[in-house]
Amino acid sequence: MKFRDAVEFSLASLRKRRLRTFLTASGVMIGIGALVSMISFGTGLQKNVTDAFKASDLFTTVLVLPAGPELPSRDPDRPGRTANSAGRSHAVLDDAAVAEIARIPGVRLAYPDVNFPAMVGLGEKEEFRLIQVVPAAIAASGALQIGWGKAYTVDNEEGVVVSQSLLRRLGKVEPGAAVGQKLRITSVSIDLGKLASIDLAALFSGRGFPVATESYDFPIVGVTSVSAFGGGPSPVQNEVLIPPGPARRIKRLPMTSIWDLFRMRDGQLGYSTVSVKLESLRDLERVKSRVGDMGYTTFALADQFEQVTKGFYFMDMVLAAVGMIAIVVAALGIVNTMVMSILERYREIGVMKAVGAGDGDVKRIFFFESAAIGLLGGAGGCVLGWAVSLVINRIVNF
Repeated sequence: MKFRDAVEFSLASLRKRRLRTFLTASGVMIGIGALVSMISFGTGLQKNVTDAFKASDLFTTVLVLPAGPELPSRDPDRPGRTANSAGRSHAVLDDAAVAEIARIPGVRLAYPDVNFPAMVGLGEKEEFRLIQVVPAAIAASGALQIGWGKAYTVDNEEGVVVSQSLLRRLGKVEPGAAVGQKLRITSVSIDLGKLASIDLAALFSGRGFPVATESYDFPIVGVTSVSAFGGGPSPVQNEVLIPPGPARRIKRLPMTSIWDLFRMRDGQLGYSTVSVKLESLRDLERVKSRVGDMGYTTFALADQFEQVTKGFYFMDMVLAAVGMIAIVVAALGIVNTMVMSILERYREIGVMKAVGAGDGDVKRIFFFESAAIGLLGGAGGCVLGWAVSLVINRIVNF
């Protein structure tokens, strides 16, 4: 029997049993569609997370922290060591340290993470918020995702960037209308003039330290279209961002929490963290080593992302296993259909063998039938999986 004749016999048999062929091919289509959509979901989720991290410049960001306090050792043969470094626990993260870190080869930018509490207001409404000092190089890098207006471009520019959610709470429904308006920032500081004349009795009687408030007006130059990130070495963590130049003019408390007392070294209060932007990911280990030699600890999200990637791989394997189960069930459906077809076509098989068809020719016909069902169901499954992935993507990005 010729190859063409075997194909024609197979297709003719499938056309005679259209309902059975359709149901069997539908099972294959559902199995393939489930596998494609599940793998697409896992791969797409991993890509979205990775792209979000890359867009925020998190992979090339290193967070520098002061070394931990010295810990006693229970082993008499081993001296005490610091919690996170090798004993240089008195290094202060001050402006000199930031400048030294910025000179390390491979460092593109180094700046302290400075936050201070203040009341912010537009008109009569006010909100208590943390103000974050962000250099213009970070604000203009695209990490802020400005939806209205623009980011400030120089460190001495008189302007602030606020979030859309903050404007809603301050009564501004239209973010575009807020660009150009004055944001009032009211800070709190210790009144040094009254502090010199205060007596201890008044201090411990419940009056507390004398404080002074001062208000500053800054024009809103930009509004972020998305909520700020929370935690991690991200340049955006708060809802009000201000350049370093204007931030230096704002009088504020030197310490904002009790934890600042533990960061004091020889009476000096350094920065809690310093963000370091690298030229490329290849400079990560070299910069971490140099910073460690200076007596500071480092945290890089790139080191932690390897564990996240392993988690994504495991999730992809689980989703693929579930999809493979559906494919195995569909394959068993094809086997069942072929077995039933053989049992129903004993007479037809006998006629073919009587006119000269061999066992190989008969087997070839049934193999072509099962292959046609698998091919039809596989093509439909790929289309189904693509359609399901497209719908899920539209829903997620709605």
